[in-house]
Amino acid sequence: MSFSQRLAARADQIQTCLDDVLSTFGHLPVTEGMRYATRGGKRLRGFLVMEAGALFDVPDAQSVRAAAAIEVLHAYSLVHDDLPCMDDDDLRRGLPTVHRKWDEATAVLVGDALQTLAFELLAGEATHPSVSVRIGLVATLATAAGAQGMVLGQALDIAAETTARPLTLDEITELQASKTGALIRWSAEAGAILAEADPVPLRAYATALGLAFQIADDILDVEGDAAKAGKRLQKDADAGKATFVSHLGLDGARARALALADEAQAALDPYGARAETLREAARFVIARDL
Repeated sequence: MSFSQRLAARADQIQTCLDDVLSTFGHLPVTEGMRYATRGGKRLRGFLVMEAGALFDVPDAQSVRAAAAIEVLHAYSLVHDDLPCMDDDDLRRGLPTVHRKWDEATAVLVGDALQTLAFELLAGEATHPSVSVRIGLVATLATAAGAQGMVLGQALDIAAETTARPLTLDEITELQASKTGALIRWSAEAGAILAEADPVPLRAYATALGLAFQIADDILDVEGDAAKAGKRLQKDADAGKATFVSHLGLDGARARALALADEAQAALDPYGARAETLREAARFVIARDL
């Protein structure tokens, strides 16, 4: 199976899990919005959960629930990021954003409901028979998603729009390590947590991978195809915000992303050939076109 086929197969497993869970939620606007917001996408974070779990022979039936949890939490962040008080976007994955298809109040509630669903999934006994493992998943995701992780990164990003000077390269790196990197790190570490194994090598892998992913995003924001991306591009440039590209140039940003992808792959050496799919993921994030 090629990498793209494996990525798609994992996405299908995650979607099936989400469909099963959301089928019990009725048909109010908020629940329809939850289904709408969780369709499509690469499912990279969920893929990392399942492939990291596979390193330790974690059953798919367990890892897919943790994968679904990170995907619904990521979806919540996108629904809220798209709101007029944040990025004010009209399109997401080529479709109207939730607040455009419904309204702002519904979008806020959809995001709230998806966030809490993530922790409900992790806390369920089907995710792992051990209570301590489930608590570990919940606690680490709460840290990654909150004011020490993704939310902190978003706050720093909003502040960057009104700062008197552009952020330095170190400041951008710190911002993105929270905004984008925190959930990617959790995704890789979750497999080890499910296996009650040492997550440190996967943490090193995911730290480098997350930064490479964001640099690739900055490159795509400059030279990507908006129709293919399904969203508005060049937002950072329009807002006058500093990025990896503005600091390093396109060639420098590409070189930095490649070096980080190599660093991510090297961190997987302790796992040998079993980690080849995760190595391919590192190469994928810097070669993707959306």
